[in-house]
Amino acid sequence: MGYEIERKFLVNGDYKSQSFKNFRIKQGYLALSGISVVRVRIKGEKAYVTIKSALEENTIKRNEWEYEIPIPDAEEMLLLCEDAVIEKTRYLINVGNHVFEVDEFYGDNEGLLIAEVELESEDEPYEKPDWLGHEVTGNVRYYNSFLSIHPYSEWDEK
Repeated sequence: MGYEIERKFLVNGDYKSQSFKNFRIKQGYLALSGISVVRVRIKGEKAYVTIKSALEENTIKRNEWEYEIPIPDAEEMLLLCEDAVIEKTRYLINVGNHVFEVDEFYGDNEGLLIAEVELESEDEPYEKPDWLGHEVTGNVRYYNSFLSIHPYSEWDEK
């Protein structure tokens, strides 16, 4: 069984100049429930189906399974998501012993910048770059699945 432990942050400042790689991502959600999601994603030149679900309340550790699929299949699956498709560019940035992923959103989520760092344990220490803003880990509004149906442009408060 796979899992992920990640922390999410808003972004303030220049991160692009520190990026060693970036790629476009297009993703949608085939199923959403209170505790689990099924996502289809085209990431650069590859495509994936991912299943994520919460493990326990008050933890940032989640189950995660990801499988590579043919891009034409992913393109057809994205059509099932209708207007709830997210598009973004992901920038990879080395910070200490970790790689931060900064997502720059487009379309209805334009203007939103979110950084994520994956950890081995919930209490693992990590360096915080100067462009890292307020932590939003656990705030459902910043989950991509939430953004797909409640885009940033429709939020009353930002």
